[in-house]
Amino acid sequence: MPKVVSRSAVSSSTEAKPTASSTAALKVYYCICGEFILVIDKNILKLPRRKTDGSIIVRCQDSGELKSRVFKLNANISEAVLVERQGGHERQYRFHCPRCTLPVGYQSTPPPMKSGPFVYILQGALTQVQGQIPTDAFDRDPSVVARNDSEPKMSEHVK
Repeated sequence: MPKVVSRSAVSSSTEAKPTASSTAALKVYYCICGEFILVIDKNILKLPRRKTDGSIIVRCQDSGELKSRVFKLNANISEAVLVERQGGHERQYRFHCPRCTLPVGYQSTPPPMKSGPFVYILQGALTQVQGQIPTDAFDRDPSVVARNDSEPKMSEHVK
């Protein structure tokens, strides 16, 4: 007697309406070296940018009507770096690619990752095509830096 492996039938319909989960596509981003870094529920080019350095803002926590993004960041976090800005100083906890150690983003709160309201992805750090350099990797937005003295300066590492 033959064995019965399954009694279920698979069917599909061309008239079925798409569900919310089938239309929500996750976007995957890679470091320049080809390492997987980020998977997120929205194209990062459509997310808001920071005026100080042009970094992409990824919301980590809900705030009123503004909902957080669903994302997974595959990066190593380093010690704090103090960045001098025109209005004062900013402490950044940098995210680095686990393979090549290039900086890919930062947050302004101490570890763990996503502990603050925002995570920032550096402009030109990630690409959607593995092994391809992003088009904005070596570009600076002219509206971000108006004068040379407003360019952020790196200070010593903060412990």
